[in-house]
Order: sequence, then C-alpha cells, then structure tokens
Amino acid sequence: MQDVLQKIVATKREEMERLYAKKPSLREALLYSETGIIAEFKRRSPSKGWIKEEGRADLIPLSYQQHGAAALSILTDEPYFGGADDFIRQARLSGVMLPVLYKNFVIDEAQLYAAALCGASAVLLIAACLSKPQCKMLMDKAHTLGLEVLLEMHAEQELEYAELEPDLCGINNRNLGSFVTDVENSFRLAELLPKKAVKVSESGISNPDTVKALRQAGFRGFLIGENFMKTPDPGGALGDFIAQL
Repeated sequence: MQDVLQKIVATKREEMERLYAKKPSLREALLYSETGIIAEFKRRSPSKGWIKEEGRADLIPLSYQQHGAAALSILTDEPYFGGADDFIRQARLSGVMLPVLYKNFVIDEAQLYAAALCGASAVLLIAACLSKPQCKMLMDKAHTLGLEVLLEMHAEQELEYAELEPDLCGINNRNLGSFVTDVENSFRLAELLPKKAVKVSESGISNPDTVKALRQAGFRGFLIGENFMKTPDPGGALGDFIAQL
C-alpha cells in the first residue's frame, strides 16, 4: 500500500510542477506576431444573447490556431457568457498550443488557481472591477502561478492602473455598463499609456483596416470574438480576415 501511496504523491508533485511552470507567453506571442490577433471563443453575450450556443471548445479554438491566430481568448464565465473553465481544458486536449487568455471577471485569487489548473497562460484583470491594491495583489499572485496579466482599462481615470506594470495593457472599446462599443476609445487612450506598454485593443473590431490603423497607433494585440463566432466557420472567418491584412 505504501508503494501505491508514494506513486500517488509523486504524481501530485508532477501536477504541482505543471501548475507553477511557466506557460506559453501571451506577451511574446503578440510582440513577435505579424497579425497580433487574439481570437476569442465566445458563445454568448449579455447584450446579444447566444452567438453560437452549439460552439465546441474542442473544435473552434484549434481551428483558430490552424488558421493563424497569434493567441486565444476563452470565455469561462458561465451565467452571462455561457463559458466554463473546462473549455480551456478541452482546447488544450484538442491540441491547442497557443497562449490562452482566461477571460472572466476575476475578483479573487481562487480564480487564478482555477486558471492555472485548466491550462491558461494569462488572466484578464479589469480595472473597473478592482481597487488598485486589489489589482496589485492579484497580479503578484498570478505571477507566482506562472500566469501573465492582461490589465483592462476603459476610461482615462483608470489609466493610473498601468503604473502597476502589467504584462499587457488592454483598452476595452466596450463600455461594461452600457455595452456600447466605440473603437475610437483605443485611439484616444493609446497615447496616454506608457510607451513601453504592450497594448491590446479589445472589442468591436470587425475590419482589417481597423487593425492596420490600430497597429499604426502602437497596438500589438487585437482581441476579436463576435466577428468570427457569428459565422458558420469561425476559424475560416479568421483565415479570411488575416488574408486581408
């Protein structure tokens, strides 16, 4: 019996090593990508309802990878976005090797452990959801778990959070209160962020020309979900989009 116990404990140690191990880098993927597209697996939206209720996490994320995505974002919130932590596990088991962003409303460090355990590379922290000290605490904890942090800001008064020096700075073009989307928000706030920040524009991007303009404005990442997910073949839609770049 002791031999079996020792084997079990040895396996658990290996699992913990994987938990704390460095994950594929979202920051590096965007810095060295020609497109910078973070393709999002998003089945539902609070404002639009189901986008693709039948969308499968073992098929679409892998198709995104095969069609040239620089990285992936996977919604894990269940009540409002129809997501699940297990979607990241399914994507990894299907063969996804790209960096994966754990897209949720993170307010507690328990969620960071969940992100690391399911195979995420980075987590989203939203300035509007957190005080600056809370954000700093969660960022530090994420780093101890080998996770990078994409810190999302929407308004000028939130830009002081960039002083925390997250791995990536995101500008959300969608107002999380009204859900109104305006890509001009990225252009407006970009010049106010630190010069060395790796900038990501999120939401409302549907035209390759917009990506080109955002890149000229200093952005390296472009998070796009609904534009692909609303089509019959999200991966193919991504491939067509990239071809126009």
